[in-house]
Amino acid sequence: MFTEADHEYMSLALRLAEQGLYTSTPNPRVGCVIVQNGQIIGQGAHLKAGEPHAEIMALRDAQAHFPGLIQGADVYVTLEPCSHFGRTPPCADALIEANVKRVIAAVQDPNPQVAGSGLARLKTAGIEVEQGLMEAQARELNIGFISRMTINRPFIRTKIAASLDGKTGLANGESKWITGEAARQDVQHWRARSCAILTGIETVLADDPQMNVRNFPHARQPLRVVVDSQLRLSPSAKILEGGNTLVAYESDAENKAEALTKAGAALIQLRPIDGKVCLQQLLGHLAEHGINEVMVEAGQTLNGALLALNLIDEFVFYLAPTLLGSDARGMFSIPMLDDMANKVRLSILEVRQFGQDIRIRAKPISKP
Repeated sequence: MFTEADHEYMSLALRLAEQGLYTSTPNPRVGCVIVQNGQIIGQGAHLKAGEPHAEIMALRDAQAHFPGLIQGADVYVTLEPCSHFGRTPPCADALIEANVKRVIAAVQDPNPQVAGSGLARLKTAGIEVEQGLMEAQARELNIGFISRMTINRPFIRTKIAASLDGKTGLANGESKWITGEAARQDVQHWRARSCAILTGIETVLADDPQMNVRNFPHARQPLRVVVDSQLRLSPSAKILEGGNTLVAYESDAENKAEALTKAGAALIQLRPIDGKVCLQQLLGHLAEHGINEVMVEAGQTLNGALLALNLIDEFVFYLAPTLLGSDARGMFSIPMLDDMANKVRLSILEVRQFGQDIRIRAKPISKP
């Protein structure tokens, strides 16, 4: 049974883990707190791949300030300590060497290279091990990493800005701006925590967007991914500026691949399904390259394709207090339903207001 103090220390560890929200990819976001007799003697977070993990940072902090108190201490960590050699040595070994008394992990590491072996190594060394404290919060913090490790694809979050009647743009394609400045600034947070932003060629041709993080403190730009089956993208498109753009295509009838490559794009040719890029294969490719979270900012065609394939894990809707009418563009291009039993059901996660706009976070409910 976990105590109130246990919850307090793990809450701090989770807050520390959030320091890596925008920077730790492809690694998980992890925080660690070391406690001796009710006193916090060390704390740390993993901030960037290749740099020390949270446990090492916390041990160094404790060594610098309370070197005589580490032995016999309790360690609170948001993810199971690693047991393998990657860019850094195993954290489980460092904890064993420090001779700590107890390790409380919020969640087991889903990485097949660890998956319980870190905790098992600690137990073998005589360290008390407990697991599951504030597990839901820890899993939410690393929802993309867990998805990549367990189902071999990134976590897909689809962002849609729409009017109250569910329209994302006028029939002529005009869509700037449906929502206000406060809502658009909030979008930057979701972009910054994402490893990649996914869009479709129709959106690029209509809006010529940059799809980058702006006016937000961050350490990196997410990969920009364009689904462009027939390679219609212009080499002068803004989305290619600065590189860091991947274009997924199926065929190149106009021989544009070389020009796009010279413009800084990375290209990947994927097998077609009905003449279009295989989205499952694309997401698998992204997972193989360490992409944990993908934010989709696209039109109704790509949104509809992802929805039809059950590839959307979370929706982020921004609803503006406007009406655009029945002829305006919708959120999803899907076949007409002829039975209410076929409706797509969602579970509301959160509702917040930004200026005059409402943000609704929701997830799909699996059909029985």
